[in-house]
Amino acid sequence: MKNILVVGGAGYIGSHMVKMLGEQGHKVSTLDNLSSGHKSSVLFGEFFEGDMQNEKLVCRILIDKKIDLVMHFASNIEVSESTVNPKKYYQNNVVNTLSLLNSMLKCNVKNFIFSSTAAIFGNASSDKIKENSTTNPVNPYGKSKLIIENILDDYDAAYSLKSIIFRYFNAAGADPSGKIGELHDPESHLIPLMIRAYLQNRQFFIFGDDYDTFDGTCIRDFVHVSDICSAHLKGIDFLIKENKSDKFNLGNGEGYSINEVVSCFEKLVGKQIDAVIKERRAGDPPHLVADSSKAKKILGWTPNHSSLEEIIKDALNFYESI
Repeated sequence: MKNILVVGGAGYIGSHMVKMLGEQGHKVSTLDNLSSGHKSSVLFGEFFEGDMQNEKLVCRILIDKKIDLVMHFASNIEVSESTVNPKKYYQNNVVNTLSLLNSMLKCNVKNFIFSSTAAIFGNASSDKIKENSTTNPVNPYGKSKLIIENILDDYDAAYSLKSIIFRYFNAAGADPSGKIGELHDPESHLIPLMIRAYLQNRQFFIFGDDYDTFDGTCIRDFVHVSDICSAHLKGIDFLIKENKSDKFNLGNGEGYSINEVVSCFEKLVGKQIDAVIKERRAGDPPHLVADSSKAKKILGWTPNHSSLEEIIKDALNFYESI
């Protein structure tokens, strides 16, 4: 069992990770500035409110808690916002993350797991994306993540800071217990927006139906948040045992159009929702589907909640409980 610091552990994926780590017996600490996270979502371990660029605070936690490994979930993640306010994304996702890495070096903590994104690949082809596919992000969010990936390569070579980089495709769903789920404010992700519109009996917006896809709407690979977290558990074992860095795509390898997701939801609830077509959002690639065979082969990762229906069901269960 390890002493683990989860930065951004009060957010969506971070809170699920804290829960899973606690249930597995790891000693977990959370650092979050609560700019978008919720302290009530942190169900295990000790909570520290603060910023990852606060070197004094970070080093105190790393030393006092004898931290073995740091997980990073503290990025800003809204694609469309990043196109109109890139300063925010480069400041937090790059500058502040770099500060965290430098604090780790200062305190001799050299195991790091980083949340990256499929957005680093940009306008990929219709084929499944492999880890060595061309990276060409089309929005500042994706660019900010790729910058950190490159920094981590350099920090490994120069300082032996070992990292696992997970490129998430579309994280979705909620903990099957219904205790925690996706609570962004404002929300920009498809499934929670659709559920909120349904529960509040209002319109749901589809951004663009003129993409170069079979039905004109974007195609995405949805991966359950619990499966993302289980990959991180495998990543801990890999880092500690192998002491080497690597990069992995995390997705189900199955692409669904926005229209297909809406249809699945309508079938699940037995009711049609009021879906309205709007203009495209800036920075949305038409097609993002993962080839996750590397994570399965090297880490032994298996997604256990892979059906779109189960992902939507768990998210709906969470929203109906709050």
